[in-house]
Amino acid sequence: MTTDRATPATRLPSQQPRALIVTVYGLYARETAGWLAVATLVRLLDGVGVEEPAVRSAISRLKRRGVLAARTRAGVAGYELSPAGRAILAEGDQRIFQRVRATVGEGWLLAVFSVPESERRRRHQLRARLTWLGFGTVSAGVWVAPAHLSAETTEVLERHELTEYVDLFRADHLAFGDLRAEVSQWWQLDGLAAMYEDFTAAFAPVLRRWQRRRTTDDGAAFADYVTALTAWRRLPFLDPGLPLDVLPSKWPGARAGHLFEGLTAALAPAAHRHLAAVSSGDVP
Repeated sequence: MTTDRATPATRLPSQQPRALIVTVYGLYARETAGWLAVATLVRLLDGVGVEEPAVRSAISRLKRRGVLAARTRAGVAGYELSPAGRAILAEGDQRIFQRVRATVGEGWLLAVFSVPESERRRRHQLRARLTWLGFGTVSAGVWVAPAHLSAETTEVLERHELTEYVDLFRADHLAFGDLRAEVSQWWQLDGLAAMYEDFTAAFAPVLRRWQRRRTTDDGAAFADYVTALTAWRRLPFLDPGLPLDVLPSKWPGARAGHLFEGLTAALAPAAHRHLAAVSSGDVP
C-alpha cells in the first residue's frame, strides 16, 4: 500500500521505538490495567516499521528507567506501567488532548530557584522538570510560564522532591520591554514554529489521504495514528498554551493543533479496533 506517512528516521527524530511504545501504553494500556503482552507490542510495532529486536531493546530501557515493570499473566510474558509510568502518562493526557490557551490577563507564573554547585544533579533535574512543564527561560534562575500551570507545577515539583530549591510567584508584566518580543526569546519561538511546520508538512498529506479513502484499514490507521501522536506528544509541553496576543501572527501551532484534532477524529477509532484485534488472544 502506498502511504504518505512521514519517515520517523528522517523527518521526525523523536520517533524512536521507545517513544512509540510509550505512545501505545498511553493510548491503550490503561484499559488493560496498564499491561500489554510482549507479543502484542512486537506485532503492533512491526506494523509501524520497527523490528522485534528494537522493540525488545526499547522495552528493556523503559524497564530500567522505571516506566515499565515485567509481569506475567496466565503464563504470558508482558509489561505493565509502573506507578511512575502511570503518573507520567496522566500528566500528559490533559496537555496533549485538552490543551488550555492562556490569556495575558491571567498573568504569569515565575519559578525563582537556586541550587548549590555541590548539587548539580538536582539542578539538572529541576531544569529538566521546568522544561518539561513548558517554562520559558528569563534568566539562569528565573523561569516563566502561563499562570494556569501553577497547580501542575506545584504537584510535579513536590513529587520529584525539588521544592526546597524553588519559590513560585504569580506575576503580571508591567514594563518595560515589548512582551511579544521577550516571549519569543524566552521560548525560542522560531524553533518551535519550525517544529509545528514540520508536523503539518508531514501529516497534512496523511489526513487528506484518509479523508479520500472509502474503506478503513485498521492496521494502517493504527500505524499512522501512533506515528502522528508520537510526533505531536512533545509539542504541547514546549508550547504550554501561550496567549495568542504574544505569539506571532499566523502562528503555525494553531494549524498544527487543528490537524492533530482531525487525525484523532479520523484514525483513533480504527486504531483502537486494531489493537483490540491484535491483543485478543494474548491472555487465555
